[in-house]
Amino acid sequence: MNKSIVIGSTLSVLGLGGLAVGAYQVSNYSQAPEPVYADILQVDAATRTVETPRQVCEDVVVSQQAPSRDPNRIIGTAAGAIVGGLLGNQVGGGSGKKIATVAGAVGGGLAGREVQGRIESGQTSTTTRQECHTVTDTRQEHLGYDVEYRLDGQVFSARLDEAPQGDRVLMQDGKPQWHVGQSSAGSDSQG
Repeated sequence: MNKSIVIGSTLSVLGLGGLAVGAYQVSNYSQAPEPVYADILQVDAATRTVETPRQVCEDVVVSQQAPSRDPNRIIGTAAGAIVGGLLGNQVGGGSGKKIATVAGAVGGGLAGREVQGRIESGQTSTTTRQECHTVTDTRQEHLGYDVEYRLDGQVFSARLDEAPQGDRVLMQDGKPQWHVGQSSAGSDSQG
């Protein structure tokens, strides 16, 4: 047999075989698996309450009884005794006059003491003092977003920095692709 016929036949068999292999690979390549998506069930903002105590001070005007300059009321007693003694001396005559003077002095002293007490109890002084108390400021701190999603009948959850867009998420190698090129803030967990 002619060498060129054998070589030509061999090359055509090899060419057809290569064409068959290439066609098989192209047909398998075009049958790539369809993308898998998980359904997003719920998205909730995750927050926590932060309480910060602080002290608030303000000036308050306070009225109080003025301190007595004569706590034993000696001035009122003495003045009342003098006035009562003078009035008692005006009554009667002889030994009755002496008794009236003494009685007037005693009564006047008691009355003067009482009058001084009433006058001093009505005297007040006002001062300003600082009063402080603690108040608590409350604010909400944003932690991210808690997301629940379902894949193949199972429910999973994740905490993300940003809320996902849409009502489903692309799955790749069994993991949700929340943001291409970014990872989620927390790990996924089965619910």
